Amino acid sequence: MSKKNIWKLLLTVFLVAWVLYEIYPPTPRDMIETFEKVAVNKDTNFTAVVSTAKKLKEQYPDRAYANLLEAIGTNDISAYFPDVDVKSEKDPVRAILNYVQRKAAGEIKLGLDLQGGTSFLVGIDTNKLNKADADSRRAALSQAVEVLRKRVDKFGVAEPLIQPAGEDKILIQLPGLSESDKESAKRQIEKAAFLEFRLVHPQSDELLEKGIVPPGYEILKERVRKGNKEYYVPLIVNKKAERGFTGKYVKRAMPDRDSMTGQILIRFELIDEGAKIFADITREHIGERLAIVLDGELYSAPVIRGEIPSGIGVIEGNFAPEEAIELANVLENPLETPVKILESREVEPSLGKDSIRSGLTASVIGVILVSLFMFVYYRKAGIVANIALILNVVILFGVMCYIDTTLTLPGIAGIALTIGMAVDANVLIYERIREELEQGKSLKGAIAAGYSRAFGTIFDSNITTLISSIILIYFGTGPVKGFGVTLTIGIAASMFTAVVVTRIIFDWLVDKNLIKTLNMFKFFGRTNIDFIKYAKPVIATTVLIILIGNFYGIVIRGKNILGLDFAGGDRLIMSFSQKVDVGQIRSTIDKLKAGDVLIQYQKDISINKENLSIASPYGTGDRIFKALNEAFPDAKFKVDSYETVGPSIGKEIQNTAIKAIIISLFGIMFYVAIRYEFSFAVGSVIALIHDVLISLGIFFLSGRQLNAPILAAILTIIGFSINDTIVIFDRIREDLRLGIKGTFKEIINRAINQTLSRTIITSGTVFIATLCLYLFGGGVINDFAFIFLIGTITGTYSTIFIASAFVLYYHKGEKPKIATQVTIEESAASPYATKTS
Repeated sequence: MSKKNIWKLLLTVFLVAWVLYEIYPPTPRDMIETFEKVAVNKDTNFTAVVSTAKKLKEQYPDRAYANLLEAIGTNDISAYFPDVDVKSEKDPVRAILNYVQRKAAGEIKLGLDLQGGTSFLVGIDTNKLNKADADSRRAALSQAVEVLRKRVDKFGVAEPLIQPAGEDKILIQLPGLSESDKESAKRQIEKAAFLEFRLVHPQSDELLEKGIVPPGYEILKERVRKGNKEYYVPLIVNKKAERGFTGKYVKRAMPDRDSMTGQILIRFELIDEGAKIFADITREHIGERLAIVLDGELYSAPVIRGEIPSGIGVIEGNFAPEEAIELANVLENPLETPVKILESREVEPSLGKDSIRSGLTASVIGVILVSLFMFVYYRKAGIVANIALILNVVILFGVMCYIDTTLTLPGIAGIALTIGMAVDANVLIYERIREELEQGKSLKGAIAAGYSRAFGTIFDSNITTLISSIILIYFGTGPVKGFGVTLTIGIAASMFTAVVVTRIIFDWLVDKNLIKTLNMFKFFGRTNIDFIKYAKPVIATTVLIILIGNFYGIVIRGKNILGLDFAGGDRLIMSFSQKVDVGQIRSTIDKLKAGDVLIQYQKDISINKENLSIASPYGTGDRIFKALNEAFPDAKFKVDSYETVGPSIGKEIQNTAIKAIIISLFGIMFYVAIRYEFSFAVGSVIALIHDVLISLGIFFLSGRQLNAPILAAILTIIGFSINDTIVIFDRIREDLRLGIKGTFKEIINRAINQTLSRTIITSGTVFIATLCLYLFGGGVINDFAFIFLIGTITGTYSTIFIASAFVLYYHKGEKPKIATQVTIEESAASPYATKTS
């Protein structure tokens, strides 16, 4: 093996070892068993905790974290986990459980649509803030995130996600939230934070030493900082606000510094009624500590130095600047601005498991069919391609685990499509090797030339596809972003496995004399079809379909083409024991005067299960569910998934979708213009616009509705179609540079015929993978698979009949400058010039 291949082999071995390390263990282990296994110094008390947790598990099998939390109760478990440093933790039990949860967790993290749970998109009202002040908006958002984080912790959910989503929204995801907690969660998230001023017990320290908590009091912990160290000091605090003194009396608060010492402090001002109460409290309790409590958490407990009659006070403490700002914000407005739930999604664990089963079924069948095709068609080379395909999937999962990407149902769809698209680079290389062998080259020379000549095409086609997938990551949200991440990693991995891994294998096989030739099946011989001759009839037909489809969708169906994600509204997915006729369901819903409602039965043939899907206007889902259960008690309807999207969010998603598509088209046009020529760039974009419009037209004619996953499908269609276009344009450019004789029309036709096998094979494998998604992927991604099936077909012929034809018409049948500039310099030296002329 050559030195060049040795380092490639070492790189591949290292990469495979690394991704396998990142993936293991792929699935989660039982948290209670892990809790028991990791613990040391076990005693009867620990055994009792574990026993209680196991009993709770029998009652509530899907809430391991909460079961352990409840079983532990007030027990101190830190002695059983000496490796966990809880000295600086305010809640040692939760810190230890988080550690155990991480130990038990599998590396492949599942989204809410696969594991079940509840998701809220919360909007904050920034009207009270200075919109020109970006710092104020960021501070308000950050403070709201922290308040909401502390608020949802009480639900005992393992690793809840609370993070900013844009400038004025917060995403909250609570996996495994119990049914009884869902409504409580909604109320807790939307309510204003509760600020109280309570008195600390005068003998707090002495009572704590004796372990006594008087009636009406509780233990709260105050954070104290000394230098760079932080620790928590317990205090016995009254459970009730002194004289009902709460945050409603605070007029304003601001961080400041003591003019003498420079110490950071907080000044606050009360409304008149609050000033009177505060004067009485501070006069009667001089020398005592007044605890400032937000949502049950102790922020500060300053000592009352004297009566404060003016309603203007100072809170002294060892504050860091950020703490002072936070506490001032809490005092002035616990949640700096009102919050409202803009979008909520609930998925039952049973539906998540069904989705996993459906997605995996589709992916596995896709892998088997694509691998079987590659083996039959390319034989020995197909086996090498299949090795690369399997390695591609392994690398994909390894990188996803490394960057902590959450696997969602659209992400599984991305894996299935990656399987279909991953073989494209291999097909390009193999078809080039075939051509080199037909030119009379040795196997070793043909392999070297095939990889060399295919690399530029592979690079350009994958870069243009990556433009779409990266834009999907940037503009997508939730599961759609997960699809973009999966597709991006898959495309990058396929380039590595096709260009590097398969080359190592081929060179080793040739060096060891294990292969002497590569026999490949061939659909077509040397074809000489005049494709351009049919361009105008094809264009006329597709324009007619575009006009009919989009007129029907936009004009006749109108707003009904917009689904939940774009128009806002509620969507219920329900399982049932007895099927009810759609007409009877509609009649029942019509009595509610709930507006336009879309009712569909969706069957998942991979698990032989049927669900009822109802999309209705915003705020009507609960009424519809209740009415159906009352009207059809024997049906026993059960909500498996419940989504609510506010109209403002729907409009925002619409604008984002349009922006993403436009930016994707311009990005591709810019890249193609730089790498090829301006006419090639315009031709490719016109073909892409055609693909989008005709796919949408047929989608509208099918009676389906636009939702966020359709944005992912459209951008994927753009990426797939431009990939095919680049392959043909690259061959046209090559033939022009080689000085191939003939008119520009003849050169274009020749390039299309040369790449015909590759076009059909790649489109075929992607079509197979997408068809598996459509048939076995389940109702949730059925619309996505449907429109992408259309896009696969339109993207294949638009390159031939639209993009290539436009370039010819643009130059009025004359060869572009690239031919005259390069032919003079290179055609004479090219070995292909004499052989093909």
